[in-house]
Amino acid sequence: MNYRHAFHAGNFADVHKHAVLAWILTYLRAKPAPFRVIDTHAGAGRYDLFSRDASRGGEWHHGIARIWNRRTPNKALDEFLAPYLGAVAELNPGGELRNYPGSPLICAALLRPQDRLIACELEPRSAALLSAALRGERRAKVIAIDGWTALGAYVPPKEKRGLVLLDPSYEETNEFLRVSDRLAAAYRKWPAGIYLVWYPIKDRKQPDALAREIRRFAGAKMLRSELILPEARRPGGLLGSGLVLINPPFTLDRQLRVVTPALEELLSATTANTDLIAGTAARSDR
Repeated sequence: MNYRHAFHAGNFADVHKHAVLAWILTYLRAKPAPFRVIDTHAGAGRYDLFSRDASRGGEWHHGIARIWNRRTPNKALDEFLAPYLGAVAELNPGGELRNYPGSPLICAALLRPQDRLIACELEPRSAALLSAALRGERRAKVIAIDGWTALGAYVPPKEKRGLVLLDPSYEETNEFLRVSDRLAAAYRKWPAGIYLVWYPIKDRKQPDALAREIRRFAGAKMLRSELILPEARRPGGLLGSGLVLINPPFTLDRQLRVVTPALEELLSATTANTDLIAGTAARSDR
């Protein structure tokens, strides 16, 4: 897929993924016990939306900019997006949207003193930028390690509570298969953990196959959410953004069913789907 995140930072897929990520972290904060976040493919951490790479496609104008600049209130959507927008605001203290936080900085913004983040990034330049972005953050540890190796090494965490974020680049042709295989292995080691997997939608075949494979071992503990772009605005052949969760917070399905239509409209998506895969067949199985 050749997904270079600096080109796509703050786009509709990031809004979809990071809003859900921030909401889950807020849910974890509701209990006093510490939790750990394991970000297997963390990226550079911080992105300048005015940089040459980000400006090339300008995808953030149709993503975070629409959220940041909206004026029409929607109570349910406002509450859902508040943790996410709070993390974005930390990087833009003057109110002008210029910097965008990747997943490790969103996590760092929502950690409490007792919580921890392991941010894994193998690519040398991105790893160096990530270390700089998290410099002085004692709750976070940046490790230059392959994300798939990290998944096997750091699960389960000693806290026994937390979240694993799987957000690979999908540059390899077998990446979808690798996701399902490595996720299954991690789930066997830590069945109580929350897992959040992002995937690109370029066709239906691979995403639907991934969902079926995850359902084989996660069953009713799986939740799936998708945002599909209108045909006129599909950067790089990307049709949409998908998320699969294992052990999602029990209220998240209901939340997404309420807020996704509003988010869909705001991001100019034509369809949005949130399926709780339980006793009835989901769209991926039909």
